[in-house]
Amino acid sequence: MSDTQNTETTTVDLTTISPELRKVIEFDEVPEALHNMIVSIHEVTEEAVREAWDSLPGSAQNILDNFEQFHGLISVSQGFAGVNTMEEFASMDLPKDMSDEEKEDYRANLIDKVLHNCIKDMVKQIKKARRDPL
Repeated sequence: MSDTQNTETTTVDLTTISPELRKVIEFDEVPEALHNMIVSIHEVTEEAVREAWDSLPGSAQNILDNFEQFHGLISVSQGFAGVNTMEEFASMDLPKDMSDEEKEDYRANLIDKVLHNCIKDMVKQIKKARRDPL
């Protein structure tokens, strides 16, 4: 892959994504530079997010309008968490004898855990909102 391909940014037309994800992106004032990443996350995490949604009791699901709103909220939180993790990874003091492949595997596992934790955190927040309404 060339450097040009690594740095190219695809502009996302927000009118082509789910209305719920668009609303979350606009409400959170997500920088345009993150739109493509968040849309990508949204597409690849649907199955895991659906499992989390389905595990919620109906009373907790009623906190939000629908699954797509839940999915949009999680996608945006995963986007921000992913960026923070990648920034932190660049400054991590990894063992000198760690190969590039081991570093890449470690980074992939770290990001996977962070993205999974975003789902768990949202589930906890929804359950808490159900228990402790405003």
